[in-house]
Amino acid sequence: MLAAKIPTTNTIRVVEEEIPKPAKGEVLIRMKASALCRSDLHRYHGTTIFDAEDEESARITPGHEPCGIVEELGEEVTKVKKGDRVALYLGLGCGVCPDCLAGNIMLCTEFQCIGFAVNGAHADYMTIPEENCLLLPEKMDYITGALATDVGGTLYTACKRLGLNGTKTVSIIGCGPMGSGGILMAKGFGAQVIAVDTDEKRLEMAKELGADYVINPLKEDSLVKTKELTHGSGADAVIVAAGGNIPVQTALDSVRSQGQVALIAESNEATIDPSNQFLRKMVEMKGCWYFNRADWEEIAGFIVDRDIALNKISSHTFPISEAEKAFPLFDSGQTQKVVFVWE
Repeated sequence: MLAAKIPTTNTIRVVEEEIPKPAKGEVLIRMKASALCRSDLHRYHGTTIFDAEDEESARITPGHEPCGIVEELGEEVTKVKKGDRVALYLGLGCGVCPDCLAGNIMLCTEFQCIGFAVNGAHADYMTIPEENCLLLPEKMDYITGALATDVGGTLYTACKRLGLNGTKTVSIIGCGPMGSGGILMAKGFGAQVIAVDTDEKRLEMAKELGADYVINPLKEDSLVKTKELTHGSGADAVIVAAGGNIPVQTALDSVRSQGQVALIAESNEATIDPSNQFLRKMVEMKGCWYFNRADWEEIAGFIVDRDIALNKISSHTFPISEAEKAFPLFDSGQTQKVVFVWE
């Protein structure tokens, strides 16, 4: 089989490997779609956000947004069968702590992520515990299935935690793949959406995805415009889908009093003014990272029933044999989601 590897910084190699055999409790997945994520680029640039030794990391296949078909069952597998169409939950936990038992596997202190700690999905086949298999609705295609996890599941969870509905206005800061997914999900909840980005192409895409208003901070004051669009009060909620200090500042300044901010983007540097941005506005900030395992059926049903076209944010597709082209293109920032696909 073919598998993508990151042998050294800024290098992708496609190699031949043996098809793995599923261990007890595992299944073999024949891949159908596997999306590139900004987190993959952390490994690509040698700044992985999850712990892994350099030598070990070079052997590990990246990819944590997959969708495929159950090809082979390991011993004692009872919850899925050969031929099942599945998306895959990215987290591996201890299985016995309160977070794991509650379905919040990504919060386990022993959390490991496929594509970082163990072989991931940028390959023809991969093995994974049957517990990580998420059955696809019949009407969901494979690209949508891959995007329904990291993008769809995370943004659905954020919108739900923000209480979005037809009476709410949400501002989405950053209109890359995650922000674009946020637009689709927020519109599915019925909210009015203000999309904020400095890239005109991404703002054009935001309009196509259903954003009611778009703001380019390089052309107009985003705070003034947001206040204007919300009758002077500010957005009811803000989703931060771009990393760095400025998006966080923009979110806290443009949310209304007693509003809510959801942090989606990874960021290690941001400053806040606790008195003026939190205390005197009574603002809530929520960290929204991935989704509860038990919510998959709800998330998948929402995507199908509300006709959420997540596949629209897949701007480029490649066979895995062309991974050496796909990574640099995605790294350029000139795409939405780049997805590896298999016939």
